[in-house]
Amino acid sequence: MCIGLPLRIDAIDGIAGTAREDDRTVLVDLSLTPDARPGDWVLTFLGAAREVISAETAQKISAALAGLRAAMQGGDPGDAFADIDARAPALPPHLQAALDAGKAQG
Repeated sequence: MCIGLPLRIDAIDGIAGTAREDDRTVLVDLSLTPDARPGDWVLTFLGAAREVISAETAQKISAALAGLRAAMQGGDPGDAFADIDARAPALPPHLQAALDAGKAQG
């Protein structure tokens, strides 16, 4: 399993960027996010940015990862999943349309 980490780009040199992760500087491959600029948040997987995300989305992902860490260590995740805790499950649009049309099978 690969977990995406939100990082804020500090500087860019060609297709590489640098970002801070805790107390260290990390190199981020930006070849899949050519529109990324310093100050942007990117979602990274194995050192490669896959998409530019909002600061709000980065905060939610960081909170969820912190909650997951706490739960894995036997602690309380707190409100790390508050944005999805009260939300009902939703079908993908094509399945919801089929359900709305009365279809029992795709």
